[in-house]
Amino acid sequence: MRNRLRFAPSPTGELHVGNARTAVFNWLFAKKYGGALVIRIEDTDLARSDSRFEDLICRNLKWLGLDWQEGPDCGGTFGPYRQSSRTAIYARHAESLLEKGAAYRCFCSEEELGRQAREARRAGAARKCPATCRNLPAGEVAQRLKDSRPSVIRLRVRSGKIVFQDLVHGEMTFDGAVLGDPILVRSNGMPTYNYAVVVDDGLMKISHVVRGDDHLSNTPRQVLIYEALGWPLPVFAHLSTILGPDRTRLSKRHGATSLRHFRDEGVLPEALLNYLTLLGWAPGEDQSEILSPEELVASFDIERVSKSSAVFDIHKLYFFNRHYLKECEPSRTVEWAVAYLMQEGLLEEVDSGVRQWVGLVVEAFLPGLDHLSQISRMAPQLWSFEAERAVQDEGVRQVLSLPGAARVVEELRNQLSREGRDVVRDWSSIVQSVKAASGQKGRKLFHPIRVALTGKDSGPELDKLVRIFEGGSQLELPRRIKDCRERISEFHSAMLSHGPKPDH
Repeated sequence: MRNRLRFAPSPTGELHVGNARTAVFNWLFAKKYGGALVIRIEDTDLARSDSRFEDLICRNLKWLGLDWQEGPDCGGTFGPYRQSSRTAIYARHAESLLEKGAAYRCFCSEEELGRQAREARRAGAARKCPATCRNLPAGEVAQRLKDSRPSVIRLRVRSGKIVFQDLVHGEMTFDGAVLGDPILVRSNGMPTYNYAVVVDDGLMKISHVVRGDDHLSNTPRQVLIYEALGWPLPVFAHLSTILGPDRTRLSKRHGATSLRHFRDEGVLPEALLNYLTLLGWAPGEDQSEILSPEELVASFDIERVSKSSAVFDIHKLYFFNRHYLKECEPSRTVEWAVAYLMQEGLLEEVDSGVRQWVGLVVEAFLPGLDHLSQISRMAPQLWSFEAERAVQDEGVRQVLSLPGAARVVEELRNQLSREGRDVVRDWSSIVQSVKAASGQKGRKLFHPIRVALTGKDSGPELDKLVRIFEGGSQLELPRRIKDCRERISEFHSAMLSHGPKPDH
C-alpha cells in the first residue's frame, strides 16, 4: 500500500500555526511521495469538542491550499473519521486485549490512586500506576464487575527497553519500567488518547506519523499498544516545537496565532504556506526561500527537518506576504480591498466604476502594506482630509517651516485654480509650473505639495493619489472624497490662519 499520513486535530478551538505547520508537513510528504492524506477528527473530549471548530479547521486548511483524500467531509475506505463515532471499534479491540492478557481491569478509585501516588512521592519513587489490580484472579474480577464496581482497562506494560526509529531524532530508547500501566479505556467507556490514536492509525493503515515533539513522550506507550495488538509500527517523525520571539512555547500571549486571524488580516495563503514550511525545515543551499507550493513539494525532504525549535517571526511572515501581494493578480487584491473597505463603511454598493477606482487605491497603497486589512486603516485618509487639523500636525509643520514651502503651496493653489485644467491629465505640467514659480525642487518642492494635498508628510506616490482624489470625488460613496482643488484651497486657507505665510 502507498504511503498514508494523517492529520488529526481536536475540534476544541481554532487551528493555530503550530498545528497548521504539522498539517503542512504531512501534506508535503504525501504530495512528494504520491501518498494519501487522511483528516481524522479526535473528538473524544465531548465536553470541549464543538462541530463549528471542526468546520472552521477544515475550511482554513482548504484556504491554506491543502487537500486530502479521506476525511469526515469526503469519506473513505477506513471511516468513520471522527473518534466519537468509533467507540464500538475501541471497545472491541479492548476486549481482545483483555482476552489475551495484554490488558486488565483496574478497580482502583481516584482516591486510592491519589493516596498511592503520595506514598510513592514520600518514598522517592517514580509516580506511576502501582498495578494493584494487575494480578487479580479472574473470579474476583468477575465478581467486582457483577457488583457494578467502576473500572478502567489498563495495558499490561512489559519490562525491558522500548526502541523506535524517528526520522527527525534518530533511534529513541525508553525504559518500560518507569512507564507504569497506562489506561486504555476510562470507566465511562471512552478511550484515552494513546489507545484511540493507535487503534485509528493501525486500522487506517497509516504508514507515517508526523506530529509535534510534544507527543514524543507518548510514543513509547503507543509502541507497546501496537505490540499488544500485534500490529507493525508506523514510521515516526516528531517535529520541533514552535517558539515565540522570547523563545518560549508559542501561545496566545505572543499575539493571535490562529489561521483564521491571519486569513482575516489579509495574509495570502501562499505566503503563510511558504513561511510555515520554513519553520524547522530549509530548502537547498542553491534555492531561494520564496517557493511556490509546487516547488515546496518538489524540494521537501522530511529527513532535513531540524531538531531545533523554530521561532515564529511575524515580521518575516509579513516579508513573505509583501512579496506575494506584489505578485498577486490585481483582481484578487481588489476584491479583498473592497471587502475591508465595506467593513469600515467606506463603500456600499460596488459597481465596475467603484472596483476600477479601488484598483487605483490598491495600486497606490500596496507597496506599504504588510497585509491587506491595513488598507482599511491607511486608505481612510482619502476620506478624512481636515486642513485645520493637518496644519497643526508636527510633521506637517516641519515641512511648512522649510524656506519656500509656503510659496509652493500658494503656487499650487494658483495653478489648480486656472480654468480648463484637467488635473490628472495636466498634473506633470502643473508641478513644473509650481517649480518654476517657486524656485523649489526635489524634496523642497514635493514635500509641501504632499502635505497640502494629503495632510500627511509621507505616503504613496503623488501622481497616483491625484488620480484617486479626482476619480473618487466623482463617485457616489458613503463619505465624499475631496478633489485636489478643494483640498489645496482648504489647506492654503488653514496655512494662512495657523502656519507660515508665503515668502515673496
